[in-house]
Amino acid sequence: MPTRLSDPLVVILGPTATGKSHLAMQLATKFNGQIISADSRQVYSSMDIGTAKPSHADQQAIPHHVINVVDPDASFGLQMFKSLAIEAYRNVKLDGNLPFLVGGTGQYVWAVLEGWQVPDVPPNETFRRRLETLAAESGVDAVFELLASVDNEASDKVDPRNLRRIIRAIEIARHGKRNSGPRTIDPGFDNLIIGLKMDRQRLYKRIDDRVDEMMASGWLDEVRSLLARGYDSCLASMTGVGYRELSAHIHGDISLDEAVTKTKFRTHRYARQQHAWFRADDPRIRWIDAGDEMDLATTILQEWLDISDRQVDNTGR
Repeated sequence: MPTRLSDPLVVILGPTATGKSHLAMQLATKFNGQIISADSRQVYSSMDIGTAKPSHADQQAIPHHVINVVDPDASFGLQMFKSLAIEAYRNVKLDGNLPFLVGGTGQYVWAVLEGWQVPDVPPNETFRRRLETLAAESGVDAVFELLASVDNEASDKVDPRNLRRIIRAIEIARHGKRNSGPRTIDPGFDNLIIGLKMDRQRLYKRIDDRVDEMMASGWLDEVRSLLARGYDSCLASMTGVGYRELSAHIHGDISLDEAVTKTKFRTHRYARQQHAWFRADDPRIRWIDAGDEMDLATTILQEWLDISDRQVDNTGR
């Protein structure tokens, strides 16, 4: 469905396993849309099952962007995502379609919506390996202490358990950049943000069921194939939820049952962390209950388009 807005963007966000992709497919079909993924794991090729990547049939039915853009051993970060997402947005508009930004990686979502100006600091693989070695020998706390020594403000904003983010913050600080928070330039989107919510116990049950479905669909074989092709379990892509645990099982470190259980618990924790990015009291987000969301989401989107078109009419008078 065409819109007369100059820069429309529909956003669907929320914790993992709430049904964002399914709702996006339904709305994109109904409103002539294309989907821009805001998922930090779906960017990697050959990692399909464990990232809940859209099926081939879904990708054929509705164009998807910013998925399968790099190999599992490639560096990928916020700056590259933002560049690809903005390019995809422009292409969707040129096609005359409605852009949908869909995903649960909060940093990616807000970087686009708030126009974060990401420091242009390329990754230094040699330096990263040195810090990874330090973490292996002395613990993640030692690397976090190093961050605090070079940029104390950044250490207040980075998860002290997230080694990859800690190392990236140190990289940026070494180049004389500050990590106190992203500088923003309003991108000027006319956006509608729909959030899917679900009570915690129901969400945990859905997460656990989805992990079981992924295992039944061949997730273990997917990880085994990646390792056989030379993709090391220490790669950023392979430390994602489930991939690290299944790699540990394949290496003989833990049983399969333990790997699956750890994957479920780690996904629970990830869902809790996502609430820090998508707050229930954020007035920008129209929260709706997951499960029977299609009718309400359709109504909200249609009303938004109608109101926006009337505003365009009034402005043009």
